[in-house]
Amino acid sequence: MKKLIRILPPLACLLLAAGPALAAGDPQAGQTKSQPCQACHGANGMSVDPMYPNLAGQYASYLQQALTDYRDGTRKNPIMSGFAAALSDQDIADLAAWFSSQQGLQVISSN
Repeated sequence: MKKLIRILPPLACLLLAAGPALAAGDPQAGQTKSQPCQACHGANGMSVDPMYPNLAGQYASYLQQALTDYRDGTRKNPIMSGFAAALSDQDIADLAAWFSSQQGLQVISSN
């Protein structure tokens, strides 16, 4: 029993550390999966119309949260909810990895 108690904390830490690695997105897979997104958000995440947000250069964690919220109904938008409903957690991670790896808008300092 004492041996089990000594083994459990390191094992729990190992499992917790492995969690984010398992959820890591693949940008190349995300590029392939982004085909439906391109009609509104552009081929590389730069929107073709100002009414649609640019996804390029956004934080991956933000994109993952937004897509998860659309999928789960926490965030409401009939178009995005419809697209996100079919996405798995891995699809979402891949899309977030792709769009976050793209060049976003450049902000020019006035200094």
